[in-house]
Amino acid sequence: MTCRIHPSILSADFVNLEAELARIGSADAVHVDVMDNHFVPNLTLGLPVVERIQTVSPLPLDVHLMIADADRWAPLYAGAGLASVTFHAEAATAPIKLARELRARGSKAGMALRPVTPVEPYLDMLGELDMLLLMTVEPGFGGQAFLDVTLPKIRRARAAVDRSGARVAIQVDGGISASTIERAAEAGADVFVAGSAVYGAHDPEAAVERLRALAQAATRV
Repeated sequence: MTCRIHPSILSADFVNLEAELARIGSADAVHVDVMDNHFVPNLTLGLPVVERIQTVSPLPLDVHLMIADADRWAPLYAGAGLASVTFHAEAATAPIKLARELRARGSKAGMALRPVTPVEPYLDMLGELDMLLLMTVEPGFGGQAFLDVTLPKIRRARAAVDRSGARVAIQVDGGISASTIERAAEAGADVFVAGSAVYGAHDPEAAVERLRALAQAATRV
């Protein structure tokens, strides 16, 4: 299994985002958290800023929409040419239709679940998705501690994906660091969002490489 690292710019210096993107050249993509202070109690970036980041980023953008009314807004992000757009199942009224629309607009379709949201009701739609994001903290703020209670859920999701034969990545987001990434990888995750573990390091690029090596080693156990 190939493991990918998507550093979150939520932990980067927002005043110097273009320079911050240049510090993670070894990453597989850039994770961009969009929050609206409705679905989660935090406010970050909107579509115009994401579009601007898209024009200067040397890496593809993996956008995570923590916003209300995902059915309305997610297609607009996909239409901006982003590599991947992830919406929350809890914020979508028609997730299958929405996933298909994201793909039709040229983006990979991702769906996210809060830690307490069970994965089982959504297993029948795995074929509609390119990525399933399982939050390993409550969405809204960076720097939170990894919730080990989510590990069984990751294992169940991995087993379901493997049984289905669908080409669906399992992404984890929240508290991912050198001390937690191996547990998440062993459980079945293969895409890892890391914020402070990357941008809090002296050498963010080296931090990305170390995280990838740890995750890759754990999947071979």
